[in-house]
Amino acid sequence: MSVFKNLPTPPAAQKKPVSDTRHGITRTDDYAWLRADNWQAMFKDPSILDPEIRRHLEAENIYMNAAMEDTKALQKVLFAEMRGRIKEDDSSVPMKDGAYAYGTFYVTGGEQPRFFRIARDGNVADESIRTVLLDGDKEAAGKAYFRLAGLDHTSDHSRGIWGYDDKGSEFFTLQVRDLQTGQDLADRIENTGGGGVWAPDGKSFFYSALDENHRPSKVFHHILGQPQSEDRLVYEEADAGFFMGVGGSLLDDFIYIDIHDHETSEYRLLSTKDLTAEPTLVAAREEGIEYSLTEGGDVFYILTNDGDAKDFKIMEAPVDKPGKENWREVVPHKPGTLIISHMAYARHLLWLERKDGLPQIMIRDRATGEEHAIAFAEEAYSLGLQGAAEYDTDIIRFSYSSMTTPSQLYDYNMVTRERTLLKTQEVPSGHNPDDYVTRRVFAPAWDGEKVPVTLLYRRDTPLDGSAPCLLYGYGAYGITIPAGFNTNCLSLADRGFVYAIAHIRGGKDKGFSWYEDGKMDKKTNTFKDFVAAADYLNQQRFTSYAKIIAEGGSAGGMLMGAVANMAPEKFAGLIAAVPFVDVLNTMLDDTLPLTPPEWPEWGNPIDSKEEYEQIASYSPYDNVDAKAYPPILALGGLTDPRVTYWEPAKWVAKLRDKTTGDAPILLKTNMDAGHGGASGRFQRLEEIAFEYAFAIKVAGKM
Repeated sequence: MSVFKNLPTPPAAQKKPVSDTRHGITRTDDYAWLRADNWQAMFKDPSILDPEIRRHLEAENIYMNAAMEDTKALQKVLFAEMRGRIKEDDSSVPMKDGAYAYGTFYVTGGEQPRFFRIARDGNVADESIRTVLLDGDKEAAGKAYFRLAGLDHTSDHSRGIWGYDDKGSEFFTLQVRDLQTGQDLADRIENTGGGGVWAPDGKSFFYSALDENHRPSKVFHHILGQPQSEDRLVYEEADAGFFMGVGGSLLDDFIYIDIHDHETSEYRLLSTKDLTAEPTLVAAREEGIEYSLTEGGDVFYILTNDGDAKDFKIMEAPVDKPGKENWREVVPHKPGTLIISHMAYARHLLWLERKDGLPQIMIRDRATGEEHAIAFAEEAYSLGLQGAAEYDTDIIRFSYSSMTTPSQLYDYNMVTRERTLLKTQEVPSGHNPDDYVTRRVFAPAWDGEKVPVTLLYRRDTPLDGSAPCLLYGYGAYGITIPAGFNTNCLSLADRGFVYAIAHIRGGKDKGFSWYEDGKMDKKTNTFKDFVAAADYLNQQRFTSYAKIIAEGGSAGGMLMGAVANMAPEKFAGLIAAVPFVDVLNTMLDDTLPLTPPEWPEWGNPIDSKEEYEQIASYSPYDNVDAKAYPPILALGGLTDPRVTYWEPAKWVAKLRDKTTGDAPILLKTNMDAGHGGASGRFQRLEEIAFEYAFAIKVAGKM
């Protein structure tokens, strides 16, 4: 019996068929009109959205609100629980850098962080010695959406670059703040990626600018006091398939220009001894070859997959001769052990690696070559490597957590191997880890692979098939979903849910091959793995098909759309946040912000008939058919440049038209935000409470 009763008639989007023929294949899209022709301008000024489209989105929101009306009290309870687990006046442990230590804190009731500094060895608990450099709540006042991009200070600590996005479109404005007076300079840089890198003298900085398609395609050098129009173009990337980023070395010797897509990379270096020089190429891009640099004094350490090092190795080259012909191996490739990232300091080289789905930090003494590891014993856990802000140090910082263990922050002495616990995440409303169980199980996939699944549930939860389950998945871009502490999902566990994360192919949870086996022509492995996880949880009686609510966002939203078409009977409901579901149309539209850089991940259906047919075979929107779909909640953001609002809007319209069942198909469009949803910490909790309320309602646990 449906838990959704007495609903009004849902909106029925008008059909305006548009046909498109590629490679001799003709498709008809009934809902193409929901794509705003003026989308580029609309992202910066949402008020110019076509009135017909706006009316439809607002009608969908009205219907969604009616369907979820009876959960409002539950949403408030969930929000209160989640908020109660947050230390509202929390503060980070400051990171030491020169004469100061820098950090962030929140005030009770505050939505945005405040950036501060204290004297290097000052007592962070003494608020009287804390200098507030940037008050996020003050800057966000009066804005429906506001997202800070951080605060980067000069080497002499006199100024800082800070950035913000006040529309959700991810076009960031940069400003420069005098850290002594707290006043902003007149410099104002528009349409950036969100950050900048200071030159050593603190009189200029480098930044990446976004083009009209939202691609960071140019790096500029800005001199303080000059208008943005006079900034020097340092480098422009002409290939629309590549992104760019700009960074700096700890020693302030180099500006890094990082050019990359999802499988190929290239670096160009600018010595800070001559800021007017042209950047020099390290190694020319080769398709499928990735590399990244970190400076180690007289050498660069290079993390790369060159030469069949699928799970990566570390090379070194002289700083004055960094070309590929001078690369020498220092950490060899070990099949099945993926090197994720690396850092170098005066006396140590360190890297974060993952083996059998679990991370560890490796440390090598640069003088002796002696190595040791930082690892933990839990069945599933998460490690974060923060490193240090200074090059000449023996102390690094890392974080540890598991699904049951709150996050712990450590300083680690790489010489003595002493761990110093700096902070344990506080849960003000209380948390007893012994009340919960975390497990790592392995679901057999269709081809014999074993899919890791991380579980969290209360120790007293019956494992007889009666427990509802929220099964989360992503599976794209090589992104690994960590098995870390999440206070929000405790609200589900406390209501008898099993919370599960399926570490499916498309991520790098089991090495680089795990990623390769979930992209391009092997993309359907991602979807099959997720269904295999549901099958295993059903068979092992952790839950049952009638109790599984699946959740995924962005590329994980594509996963939701795909499994809805493949196996709708195995899910009680689906939550698809900013779902990338109109894959074929998006990959055919090279004017959209992310399309050309995405071709190495999904394929280029413009040039290749084979890749067109591959995408067409699974693209969720194109494969909606006459079948009984479970209740679906789709969420979009009006100014989202990554997954445009019309993808979930078109998908919901087609689902509602095609479904043979009576389960509601709901669409919630945030009219004031983009891809990341609401920007404030409590506003975001309201959105999570809404999604969880849907899951709880579908599971019949209200």
